[in-house]
Amino acid sequence: MENQNRWEGSFIKCFALIAVLLPAICVPWRSAATKESLRVGKVREALNTRIESLRRQDGFPGATAAVVLSDGTLVTASTGMSDLEAGTPMKPSDRMLAGSIGKTFFAAAAMNLIREGKLDLESKIEKWIGTEPWFDRLPNARQITLRMLMNHTSGIPEHVESPDFVAALRKDPDKSWTAEELLAFTFGKPPMFPAGADWSYADTNFILMSFIAEKATGARLYDLIQKQILDPLRLSDTIPSTSRILPGLIPGYSMHDGPFGFEGRTIYQGKFVLNPQFEWAGGGFVSTSSDLARWAKALYEARAFPASMLPIMLQSVPAKTGPGDRYGLGVQIRQTEFGETYGHGGWFPGYLSEMEYFPEQHVAIAVQINTDRVAHPAGKTHSYIVAIAKDIFRGQGKSGAIVHPQIPALALAGDYLGQQGHGR
Repeated sequence: MENQNRWEGSFIKCFALIAVLLPAICVPWRSAATKESLRVGKVREALNTRIESLRRQDGFPGATAAVVLSDGTLVTASTGMSDLEAGTPMKPSDRMLAGSIGKTFFAAAAMNLIREGKLDLESKIEKWIGTEPWFDRLPNARQITLRMLMNHTSGIPEHVESPDFVAALRKDPDKSWTAEELLAFTFGKPPMFPAGADWSYADTNFILMSFIAEKATGARLYDLIQKQILDPLRLSDTIPSTSRILPGLIPGYSMHDGPFGFEGRTIYQGKFVLNPQFEWAGGGFVSTSSDLARWAKALYEARAFPASMLPIMLQSVPAKTGPGDRYGLGVQIRQTEFGETYGHGGWFPGYLSEMEYFPEQHVAIAVQINTDRVAHPAGKTHSYIVAIAKDIFRGQGKSGAIVHPQIPALALAGDYLGQQGHGR
């Protein structure tokens, strides 16, 4: 009986203590949740306001934008029209061709192959394809390393700019191209500079790099990307652009003086005006702003390969895309008032895309618009990203760092006391 009375007395004291502490524990948790909800709401409002302002300023049909905050919270927005003729409003989930952003997927796959010892950045490419009958017709063939292909210092000219290529593309818009057929437009051409001596961006570099990777492994890179990246990271809105009919792709609106010789709407009766398959490792994906922002955060936080590979990917050379810009292995490195950013831009007829990661803030931002008919399209979407960053970083901690609500110390203490009491 004495033990029972002692137990009952202890129970009553414990219950009284809980009654006193519970409001103190719960109120800070509720307060933190409320602050978090308000913070996300402010980001969403700023994002919507900014992209609508940009649409009015530059007159593009529509746009989507996405922000992934440091804690992984995804915030999306859209503005304008996805289809001008049908009067369809843009939705955040609308798919567009991501252009050269696709290089980041191929680069990530290559980094995994390098880690596995199946590729080597410093080896000359003749190690893998030196016996190809056309090899010595490549500009700088025997001086090029794999690294030079991935950072665009090979000196190989851009095959996409060849008038013969454009003519062939227009003659047979349904054609599916092999890598060798694409590379052939550079055969016998003079190099732009000695291998490794300068920088010049070219899809051809990534076409050749990926051809080598597939020769070295016997695997399709699209399959590796699906297995190693898209499926594990649940990037379900990102698909290879390997056909004229692509599910969920909204129409783009192309500029009148585009390199491929067509203007205006890019999709008629459900079919793209040409087969985007030719882009392959130069880009090669349809995506959404949401997937691109999530991908940027995952990629540059080393969740697509071991963390030891990220510094290797970020080893860079000066690029000719803007003051202070550099280029790593499939990554653009740019200077902003919020520090360096890692990412990539993308153009495909009728679309402009951009994704960037801000490492100091651990935040990723992506934008897509369904036209390339804007003034000075090169760098335009990068300026959109910076404008969005200004809005969401303003007043949120040192150097724009987003400060998240912390778990109240008393709540942690209460949880600890509860665990201790459970064992008695």
